[in-house]
Amino acid sequence: MDNNNHYSIIIIGSGPAGLTAALYNSRAGLRTAVIDGSEPGGQLMGTSFVENWPGEKKILGPDLMMKIREQVQSNGAQFISGEVSHAELEKKPFSLTINSQRKLTADALIIATGAYPKKIGCPGEDEYWGKGVSTCAVCDGAFYKDKPVVIVGGGDTAMENAAFLTNFTDKITVIHIREKLSASVAMQEKVIHDPRISIIYNSTTESIIGDGKQVTAVNIINKKTGATHKLTTSAVFVSVGIAPNTALFKNQLEISPQGLLKIHDETKTDIEGVFAAGDVFDDKYRQAVVAAGAGCKAAMDAERYLKKM
Repeated sequence: MDNNNHYSIIIIGSGPAGLTAALYNSRAGLRTAVIDGSEPGGQLMGTSFVENWPGEKKILGPDLMMKIREQVQSNGAQFISGEVSHAELEKKPFSLTINSQRKLTADALIIATGAYPKKIGCPGEDEYWGKGVSTCAVCDGAFYKDKPVVIVGGGDTAMENAAFLTNFTDKITVIHIREKLSASVAMQEKVIHDPRISIIYNSTTESIIGDGKQVTAVNIINKKTGATHKLTTSAVFVSVGIAPNTALFKNQLEISPQGLLKIHDETKTDIEGVFAAGDVFDDKYRQAVVAAGAGCKAAMDAERYLKKM
């Protein structure tokens, strides 16, 4: 075993859950590593202002994550850039391969790989991905100043995207499949009475149209009447939920039909010494502060496990 590449605990993922776990484990004096993943910082890196994080009245999502990251680093945790390309959980110590090259081992693991935005699955979505189709209004909204834009979805993310886009345009249309928005009341209030935002209910995006280089329109179908119409737009922001990043652990850990890790006793997976935290198993709350709490619990459970070893 290579001591330079062996850790007491490795945390896979660097969002609120992973960073909180790393904070607790490093402060406990454990040799701790955090695998950044493909999106260091997690989903908050693609948000605008966060207004419900305790102690922060209003802070940009990326700024919040950088503050937590700096705190974790100051306590001695090591950050490793890259993604886990292979995991061997059948024997101990657990083994992880990073970017198909570097191999790391650990006495315990915390899986905090989070989730990724779902796609609509309609014609034109893949063709115009990055050419007007996006999941991140914060990342791409400035490209559409004074242009018509469409948001697909009715949850908190869709409402946040709509509110953020008012910084650039007053031609915003939300397309939602149900009769009522599914977002929290606080998020709905940011959008529902804003004259710059119109909402089309009971409808879905049938296809996304473009000129070969850029999105130009969407075809919308009313699910109640079957009526269709074409809406001119320069961008489509897909905000229809998220799916957990669990493919790496297929056939090794218990995974639900929805793709969520199955856990027992708060944070434990079905393999002793492997714990989970955050959106990788939580499909109910999906809040950064809840993920951070889960990271704390996973870290404490992992520490107890290591002490027993």
